[in-house]
Amino acid sequence: MGTVELILLGAGVAMDAFSVSVCKGLSMKKINYTGALITALFFGIFQFLMPVIGYLLGSRFEVYISQFSHWISFILLAFIGGKMIFEVIKSKDEEEGASGEYRLNIRELVLLAIATSIDALAIGIIFAADKANIVYSATVIGMVTFCICLLGVLIGNRFGSKYEQKAQVAGGGVLVLIGTKLLLDGLGVL
Repeated sequence: MGTVELILLGAGVAMDAFSVSVCKGLSMKKINYTGALITALFFGIFQFLMPVIGYLLGSRFEVYISQFSHWISFILLAFIGGKMIFEVIKSKDEEEGASGEYRLNIRELVLLAIATSIDALAIGIIFAADKANIVYSATVIGMVTFCICLLGVLIGNRFGSKYEQKAQVAGGGVLVLIGTKLLLDGLGVL
């Protein structure tokens, strides 16, 4: 996978974290730059760690999955992307939003970072099957997530939740497209 694909992949898996970051921004009456940086850092670190963990798990089973890696990649990415899109459709009736004073809760941030980076664990398994450079790949994903989440907090504070659902649909679509490209590459079509 090239750098551009890694950036797009990082953006795709970061959309859940972006949505949470927007909500964190919504909860700030006035922008709290320290809180914004810490929030983005938590999400970025976990989006870095989860592919590494997935890679280590996937490396143990690489013999079994390497010949089917393009199908595995497609199924996982299509599932993750489809799930993200489905969640937006499902939640259209629910009204979200928070008001009040922003409180930096490390325990809450850890739980949110784990919950929003589970998708990246599956990406690590794909990297193991493709024998990707995990340090570089995970670093790109972590950095992209950090930037997107920092932007998410700022957007949430500035504009509210107007773009949250659109970003999640776009992220899901990107994951499905990358999965399709990997499948077509693996089948020799591209």
